[in-house]
Amino acid sequence: MKRVPEFKTDAAAEAFLEQDLSGLDFKRFKPMRFEIEPKAAALNMRLPSSLLDALKAKAKASGIPYTRYVRMLLENDVARHR
Repeated sequence: MKRVPEFKTDAAAEAFLEQDLSGLDFKRFKPMRFEIEPKAAALNMRLPSSLLDALKAKAKASGIPYTRYVRMLLENDVARHR
């Protein structure tokens, strides 16, 4: 199977999508969660440095910013308890 190339511009990516993509290998792709709802409120909290470091490490391993990772944890917990 043919690998999906990396693109330097949005225009190049859009042009690439005009072809038949059925013969491409998408195994390198990871699911990505898009954030649609606007963020209108802010939260400021103090944490032990060790906890913040652990959160940052987990977020980095997941390939996302640590603030988004914390928000995902909160969203998942709230959804689980609804």
